[in-house]
Parts: sequence; structure tokens; C-alpha cells
Amino acid sequence: MKKAFALIAFLAMTVICMAEPVISFDKKEWDWGSFSEDNPIQKCVFTFTNTGDAPLVINQAVASCGCTVPKFTKTPVRPGETGTINVTYSGKGKVPGHFRKSITVHSNGKPEIVRLYIEGIMTEGKVANKK
Repeated sequence: MKKAFALIAFLAMTVICMAEPVISFDKKEWDWGSFSEDNPIQKCVFTFTNTGDAPLVINQAVASCGCTVPKFTKTPVRPGETGTINVTYSGKGKVPGHFRKSITVHSNGKPEIVRLYIEGIMTEGKVANKK
């Protein structure tokens, strides 16, 4: 009886230890196309789903530069549920032209690190033409 209980306890712990969250994004790239420097603030939302079988926690989301600010779901995302990473890009004071920035997401899920990308082309605005 003790051996059977020990075996059941061991198997239960093995199954629990094998449970892991999996982070799956609906898309990993966002392209705004062209926008004017008269309207330099652009926003987008990346949505992810925990397709694993344990709670998913986003530990950190870091942008490649200070002009990009990510804000993410802070609470654990249960299996089957979704969370978001809201990204704001500010082209204010930047030279018009093409840009591509990355957001590196760290979580307890598989994969542990995911890179998201935003890009666009900021065109010269009417305000700039009047100078």
C-alpha cells in the first residue's frame, strides 16, 4: 500500500512538473505604413494566448529604444486565456523616414523570449514644410 501511494504521489508530481505555459501571439509584427510627423504618436496592440497548461506570467517587455513604450498584462494568464502588450511609438523629434523597432518579451512560457516588431514610415508633415 505504501509503495502504491508513493508511486501515485511520484506520478502526480511528475505531471505537475511537466505542466508549462506556452505563449502564442496572433501576430509578431505591426506595420503602420505611412503616417505624417504631424501625428507622430502611433499605437498598436499585440494579443497573445496561453496555449499551455500552466499560468503564464510576462516578466518583462523591453523596447529597443526610448521612443517605444510597451505596457503588458501584469496578472498571470491562465491556460486558454489571452493577454495584451500595448505599444506606443513616438516619432516626435525624430527624422522622417522608415523605422523598425523591436520589443523583447520575457515570460515563464515556452518560448521564454519572444521578439515583436513595429515599423512604419514617418513622412514629413505640413508643419515641417512651413518652416
